[in-house]
Amino acid sequence: MSEFTVGERDFLLDGRPVRLLSGALHYFRVHEEQWGHRLAMLRAMGLNCVETYVPWNLHEPAPGSHRDVAAVGRFLDAARAAGLWAIVRPGPYICAEWENGGLPAWLTGELGGRVRTRDERYLSHVRDWFGRLLPGIVSRQADRGGPVVLVQVENEYGSYGCDAGHLAQLASLLRAEGVTVPLFTSDGPEDHMLTGGTVPGVLAAVNFGSRARESFAALRRYRPGGPLMCAEFWCGWFDHWSGTPAVRDPGEAAETLREILECGASVNLYMAHGGTSFGGWAGANRAGELHEGELRPDVTSYGYDAPVDEYGRPTEKFWRFREVLARHQEGPLPTLPPEPVRLASPVEVSLTEWAPMDAVLAALGGAETTRVLAPTFEELGVTRGLVRYEVDVPGPREPYPLSVRGLRDLAVVYVDGVRAGVLTEAEPRLKEPVAGPARVELWVESLGRVNYGPLLGEAKGITGGVLHERQYLHGVRARGLDLDAFGDGVSGVPFTAPPPAGGPGLYRGTATVLGAAGDARLELPGLTRGFVWVNGFCLGRYWAVGPQRSLYVPGPVLREGENEVWVLELESTENTENTESAESAENTEGAAGTQGVRAAVPRLLPV
Repeated sequence: MSEFTVGERDFLLDGRPVRLLSGALHYFRVHEEQWGHRLAMLRAMGLNCVETYVPWNLHEPAPGSHRDVAAVGRFLDAARAAGLWAIVRPGPYICAEWENGGLPAWLTGELGGRVRTRDERYLSHVRDWFGRLLPGIVSRQADRGGPVVLVQVENEYGSYGCDAGHLAQLASLLRAEGVTVPLFTSDGPEDHMLTGGTVPGVLAAVNFGSRARESFAALRRYRPGGPLMCAEFWCGWFDHWSGTPAVRDPGEAAETLREILECGASVNLYMAHGGTSFGGWAGANRAGELHEGELRPDVTSYGYDAPVDEYGRPTEKFWRFREVLARHQEGPLPTLPPEPVRLASPVEVSLTEWAPMDAVLAALGGAETTRVLAPTFEELGVTRGLVRYEVDVPGPREPYPLSVRGLRDLAVVYVDGVRAGVLTEAEPRLKEPVAGPARVELWVESLGRVNYGPLLGEAKGITGGVLHERQYLHGVRARGLDLDAFGDGVSGVPFTAPPPAGGPGLYRGTATVLGAAGDARLELPGLTRGFVWVNGFCLGRYWAVGPQRSLYVPGPVLREGENEVWVLELESTENTENTESAESAENTEGAAGTQGVRAAVPRLLPV
């Protein structure tokens, strides 16, 4: 067993100075059968440590109901087998461009802005969660023969609040649960962040993407002693739907890495391998300097322009980093592991069955409820997915504008069964007025809960009300369709043949793989926005607005022979009939296809 401690200027392993050369790799964004390969890629790049967050909401979908918490321990065991130390960041808040920053929606729905404070109801939930999570981490600490050398207290708390007592309570809770390795905090290198986010007696680290010397100098003003560490070296960045892909020059990033190491600091590459936000778990940000502007949903891919790309391949940045890191290693670096098996040739996806949204909701949705005003997603127990709201416009009355107050995030609207338009937070009013009497349906979709900033935990759905002119429409009927409902399959959905004109609904079909299955990407030309499952595994959201143009399909999800595919299209299709195959743009990468291609066939393509 080894003792990992914090010295006056260095990390110490059994009293010997060591430097952590770490890379972020989230176990929950990589298929478990591919953990070994991705960890081996980190070793081959020259890293000696892996870092991961733990998303609370993934593992506790409802209060007291836990789902595969043991996955954390299995990943740490895989890290040890790969010859890597491990840094664990258990939150409870993690950001990570993950839905709600990792906090369960049932928690923020109950407590709102009281999360991430000393509120006793919040801390009670945290204690229960840590009591379930931490034993699997504690038993794998370095002083017990495991790989865990550092555990983080909260995450970038100085960017959110200044309740130092809350951080101290969390640190005490971690210690009480048996964490004996060093604790640390991480924040941006700014005065208010370091003032609000550090804890006396706990190692402080900084997060940045450039100007390493300036950032470490800022840290030293607050912590003159202890090891220097960049807990997040932002060597890439994440993408938003409708945005421009984030790309960082590999040479420039390598020079910043070199500068960090020349300062004698430890480092954690964020991300070393980003992976994918499977299952619709991608979060969202708010635009603007104060993060209170328009919603900017994160794409499904978490490629992050990382040195190891979404498919597990080395990039130019990988080789540049490897060259820098090799100078801080004893002996030659490990060779790269064998490449994962790839799909050998394109495979068409034949979508032969379809069910309208009402039928899908009836089969898989929750119970319908009627409220005076529209209930939020949180009140209906919906985490990721959509809610159908129905309300009647009384009559007779002349046409008036129909609008939604507090819409989060997007609504496809039907008036007396006829599609009337799409509303968003920025444009919450129908273009054409509505006369009464009329029946209005609003299919409202969450595009991802905010994962960073003061609007963390904001509710989803219709959070204000439906207005006809200035009058609230009361007596709203609501029914939710949560993505988790698809986990038990779709056998209860009454499928028929797809309509000739296409349209929203659940499409079911097959993709027949001849020969060995392997890593692939799925293109969905002609579809607009929705989610895809392959053999029951949810690949995530696609959206024709880009910039992501295909969904990553991990090889272990596919099998030789017939594979079942479900496509939940939420808005419209140009044509889902498989009557002819349109040429697919072979050089596109990311999620969902290009809108406006008629009779185009979804295809699995080699990566």
